[in-house]
Amino acid sequence: MGKVKLVAVSALALSLLAGCSTPSTDKAASTDKGTTDKASTEKVTITYWQYSYPQKVSLIKKLIPEFQKLYPNITVETQDFPYDQYNQKVTAAMNAKNGPEVMNLFYGWLPQYVQQGYLQPIPEGFMSTADIDKYYIPMVKDSKIDGKYYALPTAVRSLALFYNKDLFKKAGLDPNSPPKTWDDLISQAQKMTIYKDGKLEQEGFAPDVGGQGYHVFEEVMLRQWGVTPFSSDNKKVQWNSSPQGLAAFQYFMDMFTKAKIGEQNFNTDYETAFKSGKAGMIIDGSFAIQNLKKDTAAEWGVTTLPTKDKGGMESNFGSYWVHGIAKGVSGAKLDASQKFIKFLISAETQKTWLKEVGELPAAASLSDDASITADPIYGPFVKGLKAAHATYFVNEKDERQAIIDGTNKILLNNAPVEQTFNELIKKQQEIRDQYFSQVK
Repeated sequence: MGKVKLVAVSALALSLLAGCSTPSTDKAASTDKGTTDKASTEKVTITYWQYSYPQKVSLIKKLIPEFQKLYPNITVETQDFPYDQYNQKVTAAMNAKNGPEVMNLFYGWLPQYVQQGYLQPIPEGFMSTADIDKYYIPMVKDSKIDGKYYALPTAVRSLALFYNKDLFKKAGLDPNSPPKTWDDLISQAQKMTIYKDGKLEQEGFAPDVGGQGYHVFEEVMLRQWGVTPFSSDNKKVQWNSSPQGLAAFQYFMDMFTKAKIGEQNFNTDYETAFKSGKAGMIIDGSFAIQNLKKDTAAEWGVTTLPTKDKGGMESNFGSYWVHGIAKGVSGAKLDASQKFIKFLISAETQKTWLKEVGELPAAASLSDDASITADPIYGPFVKGLKAAHATYFVNEKDERQAIIDGTNKILLNNAPVEQTFNELIKKQQEIRDQYFSQVK
């Protein structure tokens, strides 16, 4: 199996691809290429699995009746499972040969899913590789294994900085001047951080190493400090390829051990702290917008991620969830699964997805949509996509847990930063070595 090549989205590529011809994106567009009339009319039931993200679960339940109006012969049943149980459920079901026909998965899981034989390539007769290349923004276009697509997204994600304008005002800060650099962020966060009798009562910036903080360090800070996280073949961890790697990690840890602008799990978690007005700033994806709109009483804004130096290099983390067809699905069920995926990736569905879920359209034709790029909330995320890097994960769960464990040693037990950094690199390298030793 070859590698999944994941690259940054360039502004030029976005603008060029926006004008490329694409396959029809109408929800009722035909997807019958290469199928028989019998497959198109036979009554069939397929199952769609996803993890239990409330907005997505709700939207899928709304979309299925729309799809079934277009294809009355197809019934779609849906199941969702908690995030931390999802992969185990898929593994158990696939091994028992009673898994779903279509499954939703994080792009970072693709290498493992393909290696374990859970997915089949997107059939060329359904949507050719060339058509897929033209249809999506580059971050998606290059997510292939051995030159093949195994799953397709409806939407993509980037990160941005959310800030509480009310807390800015109370701290004497200009609510219309969010931080431009990391030093700015620390300075502003310190003015919003409140301790009473040594106990944190309000944090200026909420850390979340197990969530977006992991990606902020790996794909944002390392690159801004001049370090490319992995080798071009993704086999070697390069965090320590120059002294700037340790410098970036030291800075990341100092934000909380020395500047003391926030604490892990304060007020339950970073998003809860922000919603309740107990955190001045957080970094999150656009998928958080709907929850924040619903549950945050304070006035808040969104801006692009800070840079190391004023006017310096911008970087971001890009990601997405994809819809794939299980290996072994064939005949009428394959035809129905293709139709359902075509419906889910249509431009119309992508626009609905943005409104209901908050994730950005993945289609190149929508990348320059003025109604999105000029939006004060969504605009910073679209801009972030242009500097985004989608990490090549080989075992996303273990890679994430390694950095959680390493940073907790420092944040909770005052472990030496340099020693912990070197141990973390060793662990990350072991994870990659194990994966690539099994790849043919």
